[in-house]
Amino acid sequence: MLLSADNLSFGFNGGSLLENLCFSLNEGDRVGLIGANGEGKTTLIRLILGELDIESGTLFRKNGIRIGYLAQNGGYDSCNTVFEEMREIFAEDIRAMETLRETEKLFASTEEGTNEYRALVSKYEFLNKQIAARDSYQYEVRIRTVLNGMGFEKVYDQPISTMSGGEKTRLKLCRLLLEDPELLILDEPTNHLDMKTLFWLEDYLSSYKGAILTVSHDRYFLDKLVTSIYEIENKKLSVFKGNYTKYKVLKAEKVAHLLKEYEKQQEERAHMQEYVDRNLVRASTTKMAQSRRLALEKMELIEKPALPPTPPRFVFTYADKPYERVLEVANLHLTAGEKTLLNSANFTLMRGEKCAVVGDNGTGKSTLVKEIIKEKNPAIRLGRFVKIACYDQENANLDPNASVLEELWGRHVTWDQTRVRNILAQAGLIAEDMDKKVRMLSGGERAKLALAVFECENGNFLILDEPTNHLDLPARESLESALKAFDGTVLFVSHDRYFIQALAGKILELEDGNATEYACNYETYHAQKIAAKAVQKATQPIPAPTVLANSDKKEGYYRSKEERAADARRKTRIKKIEDEIARLETEDAELNADLSDPAVTANFTLLTEKCNRLDEIKNLLDELYAEYETLIG
Repeated sequence: MLLSADNLSFGFNGGSLLENLCFSLNEGDRVGLIGANGEGKTTLIRLILGELDIESGTLFRKNGIRIGYLAQNGGYDSCNTVFEEMREIFAEDIRAMETLRETEKLFASTEEGTNEYRALVSKYEFLNKQIAARDSYQYEVRIRTVLNGMGFEKVYDQPISTMSGGEKTRLKLCRLLLEDPELLILDEPTNHLDMKTLFWLEDYLSSYKGAILTVSHDRYFLDKLVTSIYEIENKKLSVFKGNYTKYKVLKAEKVAHLLKEYEKQQEERAHMQEYVDRNLVRASTTKMAQSRRLALEKMELIEKPALPPTPPRFVFTYADKPYERVLEVANLHLTAGEKTLLNSANFTLMRGEKCAVVGDNGTGKSTLVKEIIKEKNPAIRLGRFVKIACYDQENANLDPNASVLEELWGRHVTWDQTRVRNILAQAGLIAEDMDKKVRMLSGGERAKLALAVFECENGNFLILDEPTNHLDLPARESLESALKAFDGTVLFVSHDRYFIQALAGKILELEDGNATEYACNYETYHAQKIAAKAVQKATQPIPAPTVLANSDKKEGYYRSKEERAADARRKTRIKKIEDEIARLETEDAELNADLSDPAVTANFTLLTEKCNRLDEIKNLLDELYAEYETLIG
C-alpha cells in the first residue's frame, strides 16, 4: 500500500472543504481524480504531498515513498540544455559506469591475490550488479525514447530557459517519466500536447510500473488509462471502479438507488406519522400509536442524496438559413513568417456539417480558422446568407475591465436586464458573479462568459477554437450536447478527442502543408491513420514510374524494380540485425554471470578478457541499435 486515508478532513478559515475522506492507493493503481472546479482536487493533492496539514483523520504514506508531481502549469527553469537536464537524472548510473572503468584499469597495476586485489574484485562485482539492476547502459536510449515521444527530438541542444511555458511543462513531465517514481501524480497532463504526443503518452503510461493518480478533463485519456475514478463532490469522496465511461453509468445508478431508498423511507415515515396523529388520543389504539412514534424516533434517517449540480446550459439558434455550400476553400496558401502552413489547400463545408480540424501543434489550425473569420482572403468563399459566430480560446474579445453583466448587456443594449441575467445564469455564472470584473474571473468562469456571448451572436456557421479549454467535465458535456442539437454548420479546433468523436462527422487534417478531408467520425479517422502507418512501416511506399515518352518507359520500369530490390535488401538486413542483437545480448548476460564466478575474478587475465569483450559488445550493440532505428524509421 502506498497511501491510505481514513476520515480525512480539511478546511480553510474555519470553513470545511473536504470531509471524512476514505481511500487507498496501491502499487500499480490507475486512478482518475475528478470533480467540479473548486471542489478540492488540488487541495487533496497538496495533502498527499504533505504541503498542507490535515485537520482530522489520518493519512498514511508508505515510508520513503517516491512521489513525482506534475502541476497544471508545472514547468521549471534551468540553464541546461534539454538533453543535459535529462542526463542529470542518471548521474548515479553515469558515476557507477565511470567507476567501473576506473576499477578495470586498476586491475592491471594490482598484484593478484593481495587484499587490494580482492577488494577491487568485490567492488567490481558490486558495480556490475548495480549497473545490471538499474540497466544503466541504456540510460541514453531511455532519454531519447521519452524526449522523442514528447516532441523534443529536434531540440536536444536548446537551452530550457528559452522555451515557452507549455514546452517547460512538457519537459517537466519528461523528467518525471524518467525519474520513474512509485506514485506519479499528474494534474491535467494532456494540456499542451498535440494528438501524436497524446497517443504516445497514453501508451507509455499504460505500461508504467508505478501507480498513477491523475486529474484530467480529457475523457478519452481517462477512458484509456484509469481503472478507478475518485470523485470529489459536496466535500465527500466516492470511489467508482472502472474508467470514465463506466463511472458515468455507475454514478447514475448510485444516485437513482439512493434517491429511491430515500423516497421509500420518507413514504414509510409519512404513513407512520399519519397513524400516530390519528390514533394517539384514542384509548383503544394509544399504545400502538406510541409504539410507532417510538419507532419513528429510533429510525435511522437516510440522508437525501445530493443531486449533481446543475450544469451550464447552452442553446444555439439562428434566424436565416444559408445556402447549401457554406464554405469553399480553393488553393489556399498560408504562411507564418517564413514557414509554409498550407500549400494550395482545398476543401468545402456543406450546410449542417460538423467538422473538426486536427493536426500537430504548429500545423496552422488556429491560423486557418482566424483566416476564415477575417473573410478577406480571395481563396476563401462563404456561401450566401452565411453568418459566422466565433469562439476564441483566449477569450480575447472580452473586455477585462467590464463586469460580467456589462460584457453581455453592452452587446445587446435593447435587452432587459432580466433576460441578460438569465442567459448568464444558464451559462453557469451565479448572481455573485454579475458584478465581478472579467479580469477577476477564473479560467472556467471566463470561458462560460465567452460561451454566453458566443451563443447570443446567433450565427448559422459556428467556428470554435479549443472551446473545451478551462471547462470542467459537466460544462464540456453540456456544450457538446448543445452543439450536437444545433442544426447549423460547425467548424472547430480541439484536442479533446472525446468531444471530437461525439460531435464531428468530418475530419479536416492539416499535415505537411496539406489539408485532407475524411468523411467519417474521429475513431474511424484514427483507425485509418493507424492502418496507414502500419502499412508504411511494413514496407516503404514505392512511387509509380512517371511515363513521359517511350524512351522513358524502360527507365521508369527499372527504377521501380531497383527500389523493390532495395526494399528487399533492407528487410533482410533488419532480420540479420535482430538476430545479431539477440546473440550479443545473450553473450552479454552470460559474461555478466561469469563475472560473479570466484574462479573468474581470481584469474586476472581471464577477467580482463571478459571485461574487454563486454566493452566490445556494448559498442557493437550501440552501432546495431543506431542502424536498426535508421532502417525501421
